[in-house]
Amino acid sequence: MLRDIFLGFIRVHILYHASLSPVYGLELIEELESHGYHVSPGTMYPILQKLEQSGLLVSEKVNVEGKIRKYYSITEEGNNVLLESKKRIRELALEVLGEDL
Repeated sequence: MLRDIFLGFIRVHILYHASLSPVYGLELIEELESHGYHVSPGTMYPILQKLEQSGLLVSEKVNVEGKIRKYYSITEEGNNVLLESKKRIRELALEVLGEDL
């Protein structure tokens, strides 16, 4: 159950970073690890594919030093979902953390 909750946090985190600049899987894995999330490629890439299939991200293949890397950028719909997520996160944090903020 805890894994399901964290997967939601991870999706929001991905959308956030994709809103700043195009991102790729390994970069996101390392970013999330810096926040204490241990996400394997076997978890990350299906999440990215699902976000793309849902219309929240778009991908572009780029040749980087002879290797093809897939970069993901946020779509307008993804940005709308991110903005709504931020509102709900703020409201939840205020309620759950209250005076601890």
